Amino acid sequence: MGVDFELLLVILTLVTGLVWGWDKWRRRGQRHVATEEPPRGLAWWVDLASSLFPVILAVVVVRSFIVEPFRIPSGSMIPTLYNGDFILVNKFSYGIRLPVLHKEIISTGKPQRGDVMVFRYPLNPSQDYIKRVIGLPGDHIVYHDKQLYINGEPIEQLELGPYRGPEQAPDAVLRRELLFDTPHPIVVHRNSTDRSFSYVVPEGSYFVMGDNRDRSSDSRFWGPVPAENLVGKAFLIWMSWNPDEFGINWERIGNRIR
Repeated sequence: MGVDFELLLVILTLVTGLVWGWDKWRRRGQRHVATEEPPRGLAWWVDLASSLFPVILAVVVVRSFIVEPFRIPSGSMIPTLYNGDFILVNKFSYGIRLPVLHKEIISTGKPQRGDVMVFRYPLNPSQDYIKRVIGLPGDHIVYHDKQLYINGEPIEQLELGPYRGPEQAPDAVLRRELLFDTPHPIVVHRNSTDRSFSYVVPEGSYFVMGDNRDRSSDSRFWGPVPAENLVGKAFLIWMSWNPDEFGINWERIGNRIR
């Protein structure tokens, strides 16, 4: 069973905060009256908890409301993101949310077509997924013969040649897709079965797809992402590890995510 790291951080913050507050109150009392020191066996963890509290609190605040790091675990977003990329996600792009409860308390913006978005997987909200936003609430999405249509308009694609990179295959082709003035690369596999569909995005939800179009589990298979599952917008690769060559992809570090 996986560990809910966010919940663990919040619990640690509450526990160390209570100890820190009790220690502050105890020390303030010593200025006026003689107050007993805590038992010798407890002194070390009181000092430890008091020292850790501001550090853990800062981590919770930054991670919950400002920026959070994630690791890319698969190739579903190739060629934009590789398996082994470590990314930063802007946590206030789509609203300020309470940690653990995930309830929006301040509205700061909505996802736009073309955003690379992190969200909680609708079928298992304990898992974080990353895909590209394709459809907004009310959009009519059609996908046929590896061509995307939004509200009856074909989305321009330009073929760039064979794809060369991680998980490359003989039939893999690199294309540039222009999603309403947001150009981004995609990979399609000519020999893969095309799953054609027509879908209207419900209100309060978003349709997402992977850039590795024929190697991605996304809204084509498990439906749209509800607004309450949004986590944030990915914006930077801060580290990249090549699991095949067991080394660092230095050329990817610092790349902006578009």
